Formats: sequence, structure tokens, C-alpha cells
Amino acid sequence: MCNKKACLYVIITMRTIHFRSLVSFFFLSLALGIFAQERKVQNRPYIDERRLHYGFLFGVHMQDIELQNNGFIDPASGEQWYAEIDNYSPGFTVGVLGSLRLNKYLSLRLSPTIHFGQKHAVYHEQKSGADSTQVFKSTYISMPLDLKFAAPRYNNFRPYLIGGINPMVDLTARKHDALRLKPFDLYLEVGMGCDIYLPFFKLNPELKFCFGLLDIIRKDRSDLIDNTLMKYTQSVNGGRSRMIVLTLNFKKGILMIVRSNRRCCVLISMCR
Repeated sequence: MCNKKACLYVIITMRTIHFRSLVSFFFLSLALGIFAQERKVQNRPYIDERRLHYGFLFGVHMQDIELQNNGFIDPASGEQWYAEIDNYSPGFTVGVLGSLRLNKYLSLRLSPTIHFGQKHAVYHEQKSGADSTQVFKSTYISMPLDLKFAAPRYNNFRPYLIGGINPMVDLTARKHDALRLKPFDLYLEVGMGCDIYLPFFKLNPELKFCFGLLDIIRKDRSDLIDNTLMKYTQSVNGGRSRMIVLTLNFKKGILMIVRSNRRCCVLISMCR
């Protein structure tokens, strides 16, 4: 019996070592394959040496609120409500940006942005199963200040990480609703992207994750006309916003006119 257990242990150990060896060999081969590629001609090889950069961005985003329900029971009706954000609708994002080069790998970026979107909330009554819905339409003005860390450039690609703070103000915060949100919020954001150097412009696809640091649920509801709606506010202890933002960034737009053999071509060169 001991011999069988010992043999089984040896077989499992050998398979584990073999699997780890295969995994290590795969990643080593992948890394060697990437770095063994031939160097290509670099588009705009000196564009990153500029100290100041500016441009614009556009993209999509999704908004969310992490609601904290407390199990409140309405003493008048005995109802117990809880709330959640049940779906995510993509919104539109547009803005401008400017960055300051600190050194070869670091830069400081400011990108005033407008986010047009909405959040859809649903309220469930625990006993009867009744539902009520609310749509939070929002127009956020944001002023993210981020630190960008870029890896060394390889051919015409340069991945980077980004992180910073992002204060936002909602210009369309409404009164008299079941839940009322505070107009100001502060986000901590982290993300990643890649500089893609094309012959005539530089494109930066970027993905950011934003986490609200403040409670945005307003507890003082003196604005309510219908006091029966107060039960929704009392059922929620608080809520923090979250957002996912996917953008395409274009840096330093320059209008260039190229004339050749009686033809005029207008090229928009977006470079950093």
C-alpha cells in the first residue's frame, strides 16, 4: 500500500514538474519570439522628445453605483425595499488633453472631459415583489490629473500605465426623485494604454477604471414633494460611483496641406 502511494506521489510530482516546465518553456519561447523580431523603421522617432503635448479624445464609458442597502422597514406600511443598478448603458465621452514630459518614462497629464450617460436603478420590495425604477441621467464635467508611466518603445508600439485622481461635477443632478445624488464626486483612477505610432499620426487606445471615493447619496431630502418616496432614501446607507472609460486619444492636431502634381491632399496629422 505504501509503495502504491509512493509511486502515485512520484507520478503526480513528475507530472507537475513536467507541466511547469512546459509552461515555463512556452512563456520563454513567447518572450524570445517577441524580442527576436527584426527592428522596423520607426514612424516619428523623435516625437516623444517634445516637452509639451496636447490633443483631444473621444470614446465610450459605463457608469455604476455600488449601493449599500440597510434593510430598512417602513413603520407605516411594513415594506422593506432594497435598491440596485440592474444594467449598464454605454455613454459618450469627449475631451481635450495636455501633458508635460517629466523624463524619458514619466509624464503628467491633464484632460478636461465631458461624460454623457445614465444609470438605471431598480427598487425591489422584499415581501410583495413589487418593483420601482429610476433613471439617473448625467452630464459629468471631469478634470482628471494623471501620472503616466511608459515602457521603452519597441518598433511602433509603446505600452503604458496610468493613474491619478479625477474630480467630477454632475451638471444634471435632479431633485424630487426617489434617490438624489450629490453633484460632486472624487475618483481614484487607474488604467492602461498603448501608444501606436502611425505614419501620419499617433493613436492611443486607453482603458481606465474609476472608483468613487465619496458617498454620493444625499440623505437630506427636504426637496421631496411626495414624502412617500423617503422610504427609498432611508433604505440605502450610501453609495459610491464606479466608471469604466474606453477612449481613443489623438495628440497635437496639426493641419497639413500637401500639394503634388496639381492635386491637393489635406492630411490631419495627430502626433504627440
